[in-house]
Amino acid sequence: MRFGPAIKLLQAPLRACVVPKAHIIAKPAKTPTSASEQAAALVVTFLSFMIPAGWVLAHLESYKSRSAE
Repeated sequence: MRFGPAIKLLQAPLRACVVPKAHIIAKPAKTPTSASEQAAALVVTFLSFMIPAGWVLAHLESYKSRSAE
């Protein structure tokens, strides 16, 4: 095929790239996360997604009328 030399040119820089080994530790956490910390993180995550979405939905009519002008 015609793509053979082009593919070899694109693969050459990838072969020269050396990726360092990740230092992953498969041990339990030194300080376990309590249930209250998990609940607080869940609430913050939930609010960070829902507050902006709620704002947009609450003001949707004003956005529609502004774009129609």
